[in-house]
Amino acid sequence: MPSMTVLATTAVPDSLRGALSRWTIEIIPGIFVGTVSARVRDEIWAAASAVVGDGAAVLIHPASNEQGFALRTAGQRRRIPHDFDGLTLIRMQAAQQTLEVNNR
Repeated sequence: MPSMTVLATTAVPDSLRGALSRWTIEIIPGIFVGTVSARVRDEIWAAASAVVGDGAAVLIHPASNEQGFALRTAGQRRRIPHDFDGLTLIRMQAAQQTLEVNNR
């Protein structure tokens, strides 16, 4: 059954943005929203995470858990999802650590 999916991107190639617009709408720059099946969502994510490059992407979709959603991330960013007893929390990484990770 199709469900609403949100994909947020930062500094990704224009070709990815074009591919995402085939299945979703870009409501503001870098934020894509659509109602797709789980199979299509997984294919979109596989394509997005493969070409994200130096950018970043976050996919949010409904899930059967306490929060009612799940998220997937790709690329370098300061906000790191962290599982805390079944809840996904966001941990902020220090700016210096982010620079060190990106320079490796």
